[in-house]
Parts: sequence; structure tokens; C-alpha cells
Amino acid sequence: MLTAIAAFAVLATCLGLLLGYAATHFRVEGDPVADRIDALLPQTQCGQCGYPGCRPYAEAVARDEVAINKCAPGGETVILALADLLGKDPLPPEAGEELPKALAVIDEQLCIGCTLCIQACPVDAILGAAKQMHTVIADECTGCELCVSPCPVDCIRMVPVAENLRTWKWPYPTYPVLSPGSTLRPGGG
Repeated sequence: MLTAIAAFAVLATCLGLLLGYAATHFRVEGDPVADRIDALLPQTQCGQCGYPGCRPYAEAVARDEVAINKCAPGGETVILALADLLGKDPLPPEAGEELPKALAVIDEQLCIGCTLCIQACPVDAILGAAKQMHTVIADECTGCELCVSPCPVDCIRMVPVAENLRTWKWPYPTYPVLSPGSTLRPGGG
């Protein structure tokens, strides 16, 4: 009887040590699904989805708490990528029709240097100092429009990005919508 108790005690100690080792050396940091979702998001940190940044939105999508169509800057591209990753049906963008990408432009003649736009910009794309003229770093601006409303003199406007080789993308193919039970037939019918 004492031999059995001693054997169980040794076995329990060994398994406890093994579990302790595994817990400290094989731990998964974060949520790998949220990491993959976050990698697909545009990282504008604009808050247009209702979350303070892309990472909190990615975590909510991973927990299936929110729809995949709330990222306005990502538009249809991000919705399709998220649907593919998560095995869900794509949804239409929540913001309605996808707007063309735009950049903030500050009218330097009207800028009073209040720094409210600098404080509102989530990606630090606005450069300037208090009581000095501000400007937007075009390569950093994500077009989130968060700098427009705080401006007390309305000197910031959103300008559509001109299409060039860096900004042009192939349009996504459109597919006919079929009613339940119908099929596509060769010859367009």
C-alpha cells in the first residue's frame, strides 16, 4: 500500500513539474486569429469602426462580437480579406458606398496654429507648432478625416488622391446575383 502511495506521489510530482515547464515555455502570447485579422486592417487607427484602433477592432472580430464590415478606410478590400480568412460571407460596407481615398490638406493662409488637428491625428501625419502654420505629411496621412472637425477655422479639407501607378488597383470582378434555385447557363441565360 505504501509503495502505491509513493508511486502516485512521484508520478504527481513529475507531472506537476512537466505542466509547470510547459506553462512557462510553450505559452501562446495574444490571440493568433486577432493577430491575423489585425495584419489585414489598414492600421489607420481612425476609430471609424467604433473602436479606438485597429487592434481592438481585430480582437472584437476574432471574438465574433462585431461584423467584419465596419472598417471604412479598408473598404471592400478588407471585408473580402476578412471574409476569406474567417470563412464568412462578405457583407456590404457599413459606411455605404466606398469613398475614394483622400488626404487632408491644410490651407496655410487660414491656419492659426491651434494644434487641435495635431492632437486629433491618430498617425502623427500633421506637422507644426503652436501658433505656427501646420502641414500634412501626405505619405503618412490615412484619410481618416479626424483632423477636420476639431479645426476652429475650417482650414482643413479632404482632397481625393490622384490615381497614379502607386495608387491604382485592379477593380474587383463583379458576379451576377442569382436567386435561390437558379443557375447560370452558357450563352448568357
